[in-house]
Amino acid sequence: MEKTVSFGGDCNIGVFTRVFDDIAVVPPNAPGDFCEALTGLLGVEIVETTIQGSAIIGSLLAGNRHGFVVSGFAEETEIARLSEYRELCLLTHTMNAAGNILLASDSLTLAHPDMPEQMAEEIGDILKTPVHRTTIAGIKTVGMAAVASARGIMVHPRTTRHELAGLESLSDLPIGTGSVNMGSGLVGTGLVANSRGYMAGLETTGFELGRIDDIFGFLERT
Repeated sequence: MEKTVSFGGDCNIGVFTRVFDDIAVVPPNAPGDFCEALTGLLGVEIVETTIQGSAIIGSLLAGNRHGFVVSGFAEETEIARLSEYRELCLLTHTMNAAGNILLASDSLTLAHPDMPEQMAEEIGDILKTPVHRTTIAGIKTVGMAAVASARGIMVHPRTTRHELAGLESLSDLPIGTGSVNMGSGLVGTGLVANSRGYMAGLETTGFELGRIDDIFGFLERT
């Protein structure tokens, strides 16, 4: 199965879905071929919902196997749907696009550097990980600038040596720089990954796919 897909013609697939090892959360209008690729490549159950009535799930939802962090503007039916799978932390602060301001894995959470300390502590309690406020390539919306799974962390190609050193001090996972969709450093918008595999935006080149394989340790499967 091809590792590059689009979401109804849009190569920014990370904007529309949030992937975990057990499930992928997608909007109800997710194309059938997109959902088939998720189940085939990543081995996940498809969970359909909107957030704030919107299809941009990847921008509004973050989390790990312990919990979800979601915009506090989510509707009651959306909260109920997500609560079937994880405990929720609702962001009522003006900084509420959880998928953009957080990069979460089962062992580590990075957050927007301007996030209030109490908010970071509440998120850490739900996700059961330390929360570190930082930037990636100088970008405050760390969820857009990186992708993390149990196998590795891929970050924006302009991530500084200082930022990389900081990440390496926080995690034992492989960490590397890369891009998607013909040079976009906002890898969180064009790549989704879990411990079983990954999917990249349709415009991602062979060279970029090789870099993703290398960072996440999938070279032996290609």
